[in-house]
Amino acid sequence: MAKRVYETWKGSNKFILGGRLIFGPDARSLLVTILLLIVPLVIFCVFVARKLWHVYNGGYTILVVAVVFIIHVLVLLYLTSARDPGIIPRNLHPPEEEFRYDPSVSADVGGRQTPSLQFPRTKEVLVNGLPVRVKYCDTCMLYRPPRCSHCSICNNCVERFDHHCPWVGQCIGLRNYRYFFMFVSSATLLCIYVFAMSALYIKVLMDRDNVGTVWKAMKESPASVILMAYCFICLWFVGGLTGFHSYLIGTNQTTYENFRYRADNRINIYDRGCLNNFLEVFCTAVKPSKNNFRAFVQEEVQRPPHSPAPREGVTADDLGVDPRTKVEDDLEIGEDLLKISQRRNIDELDEDIRSRGSSIPPHNTSDADSVFGSDHRAPTIRSDARHSSWGRRSGSWEIGQEVFTNSNVTESRSHVTPKEARQ
Repeated sequence: MAKRVYETWKGSNKFILGGRLIFGPDARSLLVTILLLIVPLVIFCVFVARKLWHVYNGGYTILVVAVVFIIHVLVLLYLTSARDPGIIPRNLHPPEEEFRYDPSVSADVGGRQTPSLQFPRTKEVLVNGLPVRVKYCDTCMLYRPPRCSHCSICNNCVERFDHHCPWVGQCIGLRNYRYFFMFVSSATLLCIYVFAMSALYIKVLMDRDNVGTVWKAMKESPASVILMAYCFICLWFVGGLTGFHSYLIGTNQTTYENFRYRADNRINIYDRGCLNNFLEVFCTAVKPSKNNFRAFVQEEVQRPPHSPAPREGVTADDLGVDPRTKVEDDLEIGEDLLKISQRRNIDELDEDIRSRGSSIPPHNTSDADSVFGSDHRAPTIRSDARHSSWGRRSGSWEIGQEVFTNSNVTESRSHVTPKEARQ
């Protein structure tokens, strides 16, 4: 049965609803964030907003605004954490057009120094007329586009990578940065709203029944005190994030770029002015995802290994390519060597060769030929004998030491050597 893309995904992401929603590997922290938003707001609606409802005409709007506000924040949280942040699909193979010969690095192949096949780790591209160096990602097997970085947590390359946020359980990149900023800024406004309404209720208690002091009013509504303290603490975090990212948007930077290149005093080639930078983030269409997680995985077509054309002066032997004819010659030589190696010693070998070239009785010649040309073939060729001349040019082989080592191999059929025939 064919599998879908999300079922064979190589990143660390988690998918739900059949690949319709994508989260980071730390998606459980998202539940903590939701509880930190909902629990305080429920306390506010029950112990503060509901009582203010009866104090002012139209006091119900306080409760309605709080409910609408939390729904707005949760929707932004969903758009930030449950969608593709701008993941670049991985390549199945390295980009072969980038392979090249490097004459400065050579390898010893067949006794010759040949150019080595190299793969550049970086290359330069033009951005706004200025060169920018981009790096090669070994995991995704691609050159990262400008402003792209590989997230070590999600194990993906993300376009316009800002950072990985554990509170939303997702990378913040090109496709969800807008919603992340709106989520943080909306959470900041929600904290201010809850803090202000809780303080207003304390003021109402002070004015009612002439309670008098703040401490007595706080004792009468401890929920308001807890909410004010909670919102004050949260404002240091979400408020600080809102201010920091407002600065980043105004200068067209990412968090990654700001922390990494701050000390390098690099020119920001992406800065187009404060107004245009804000328009770029909030008034441009969100690019469609480059991944279809619900699509069926297509079987990869096996293609031949990359064999770049050799340069001038570089032969097939230099690149380690063995022609077919050379392999066949080597196999035949291996068979002859194995038969020869079955002779008892080198002296008998020399004597037999001389006997083949001299005039001897016919029966002796036939006995000698029984070794070289008999239809009764030698035993199965061992792998080490086949490789006795492997890798050398045809016609320039030597008898390897392993051939003489195997000289003690005997055949099941005995034969008579020329020396025995003369005896």
